[in-house]
Amino acid sequence: MVDEHGARERVSIPAERDLTIYVDRRELVTLMTLGAQPELLVLGYLLNQRLVKSAFDIESITVDWEVGAAAVKTHAGVDRIEERTAKKVVTTGCGQGSVFGELMADVDRIALPPTRMTQAQLYTLVNAIRLQESTYKSAGSVHGCALFTLGDEGGADAEMQIFVEDVGRHNAIDTIAGWMAMRPQEGEGALGPARVFYTTGRLTSEMVIKSAQMGVPIVVSRSGMTQMGYDVAQRVGLCAIGRATNRRFVCYAGADRLVLQPELAS
Repeated sequence: MVDEHGARERVSIPAERDLTIYVDRRELVTLMTLGAQPELLVLGYLLNQRLVKSAFDIESITVDWEVGAAAVKTHAGVDRIEERTAKKVVTTGCGQGSVFGELMADVDRIALPPTRMTQAQLYTLVNAIRLQESTYKSAGSVHGCALFTLGDEGGADAEMQIFVEDVGRHNAIDTIAGWMAMRPQEGEGALGPARVFYTTGRLTSEMVIKSAQMGVPIVVSRSGMTQMGYDVAQRVGLCAIGRATNRRFVCYAGADRLVLQPELAS
C-alpha cells in the first residue's frame, strides 16, 4: 500500500466472505460476513427474521466454508416459509442487509422491560467501547456491536458481555441475538438482567426492531438516527441514544429511561 506521502506500508484488510443459508435444504439468503461466529450469526438471523422462535426449534447448524454454505436443519420445519420470505426489503448500510416483509407486522405487541440507565452508566459504556481492541482500529471497514448489562440503578456500573464486529451492523446484532439465544438461563424481560445494546452504526428501523425483539430496551450509537428508526422507537417505548462520544450524546426517544446527571457532562 502507498500512503499520502508516497511511502509504502503494510495494512490489514478484513476478509469478507459470502455465506448462503439453507433451511431444510431450501436456499434462503446469502450474507456477506467476516465469518467469525457463523453459527451464532445464522441462528440470530433466523430469530430476528422471526422464522424460528427459539434455538430449541433448530436441530443443527452446519457451516462449510469450502462451499460458503450454512445448512440449517429444524425439528419441525418453518411454517409458511415460502409466503413469509416472498417479500424482501433491502436495507441501508454495509453488506447490503435485507429483511423479510413481516418484520414490522407484530411490532406493537412487543413488551419491553422497565430498564433505566443513569448518565454515569452511559459514560462507562462509551468508555468501554473506546478502550475495546477491535478490527476497526487496525483496519477499519467494519461495524461493531456490543451487549452490556447494567449494575444497580443509580450506580455507574455497565459490564460488556459480548462485542462483535462484522462488515454490516445487521450481521453484528444478529450474532448477538444468537449468543443470547444460547443463554436462555440468564433470563429475559423484567426478571432478567438490565441490558443495553451498543452499535457503531446508524439507529435505523431495522436496528431498533431487532433490539426490541431481543428484549433490549435501550440502544446507544456513536452515529445518528433515521426518521423510521425514531418512529419505531416511539411506538415500542425504546430509549434511543445517538451521537454518543466522550461526554456528548443526544437522546432521541425514550428519555424517561435515562436518569440524567448533567453535572457529569462537564
